[in-house]
Amino acid sequence: MGTFRPERREVMATERDLVVLGAGMHPWGKWGKNFVDYGLVAAKAALADADVAWRDIEFVAGADTIRNGYPGFVAGSTFSQAMGWTGAQISSSYAACASGAQAMQSARAQILAGFADVAMVIGADTTPKGFFAPVGGERKEDPDWQRFHLLGATNPAFFALNARRRIDVFGDTVEDFAMVKVKNSKAGVANPYARFRKEFTIDDFAGSPIVSDPLRLLDICATSDGAAAAIICTPEYAMKKLGTLEGTVRIRAVANTTPTYPQIRLELPDIATDSNAVVQAPALGFKDSIAHNAYEQAGLGPEDVSCAEVYDLSTALELDWYENLGFCAEGEGARLVRDGVTALGGSKPVNASGGLASFGEAIPAQAIAQVCELTWQLQGRSDGHQVENAKVGLAINQGLFGHGSCTILSV
Repeated sequence: MGTFRPERREVMATERDLVVLGAGMHPWGKWGKNFVDYGLVAAKAALADADVAWRDIEFVAGADTIRNGYPGFVAGSTFSQAMGWTGAQISSSYAACASGAQAMQSARAQILAGFADVAMVIGADTTPKGFFAPVGGERKEDPDWQRFHLLGATNPAFFALNARRRIDVFGDTVEDFAMVKVKNSKAGVANPYARFRKEFTIDDFAGSPIVSDPLRLLDICATSDGAAAAIICTPEYAMKKLGTLEGTVRIRAVANTTPTYPQIRLELPDIATDSNAVVQAPALGFKDSIAHNAYEQAGLGPEDVSCAEVYDLSTALELDWYENLGFCAEGEGARLVRDGVTALGGSKPVNASGGLASFGEAIPAQAIAQVCELTWQLQGRSDGHQVENAKVGLAINQGLFGHGSCTILSV
């Protein structure tokens, strides 16, 4: 990674801040309806929250879904047509789990370039029952095809490998993993958009079946239907709408990051790592660099973060994120959950929304939903699961094939 440049802080933290003017979601669940139906609910909610008319939206950034036919591949135009054609400019982005953040960056770049003043970012999904199966077709050079057909390695198999590594290298226990689920379920009970609004206990894990050892069913997030949308704009546009910028939620950073060669940690969907026999591994690993780049953009550090929304595809993966975000040293993530640091009411609340443990995963909507949650947290609007005195919120996730994303908001 490049060296930190202090002078960059001032520029990135002022001239390039945009405003989140409105946020809206459709509750997560499993209904099997057209994903567009969910998206329309989220879009209309975000417009109402922002007090902006649809006809005034100048750019629509859609996050794509690949399991819903051609309309899902061109989400920007699909939602524009469903809302009613207005001649707005569009983009459609796919980056697996980072699709929503990629759409956010597309809209942000359009505004910063001066081509629009106000934009909608939107994503929605309808998912099949069970865990995600391979995308159809014979593509033997595709690493995603290879991991399914050569190894039979579904997503939970990768999650389990990571969990086993934490046990072997750091001494984590399955009880540590269970505590993550218990923490997140407790927060999710009060979230009206969460799919699973039940509080679990450590004792519940005894009856939860093993999916991929050492992970049980309760350790792994479900696949869900859902939708989220956000209205973002220039400070000038927000000033005209609101008459003041006091208390507005600012986008301080959107960092979309790839690994640096050699990548020596196994990540989905690869079945092998790069060799570091000749080239030394980078000082920052891939997942560490995702947050690092966002911190650089925002001119902030881990100590500034009030609350974080992380991609807890499994309970053990959430512990990784604590370390990647700089909340603790490598191997100390379990200590944070044991000590209640990352619980609602702790000093670094993580997944106060309930996380994927309470929502399940609606791929193109999830990163946008993280932004919606953080927006409401920073505005003091997260009734029942509010982080007190939240000033800076961070959302982080990782898409397949080395597509990391991190968004930082502040008031």
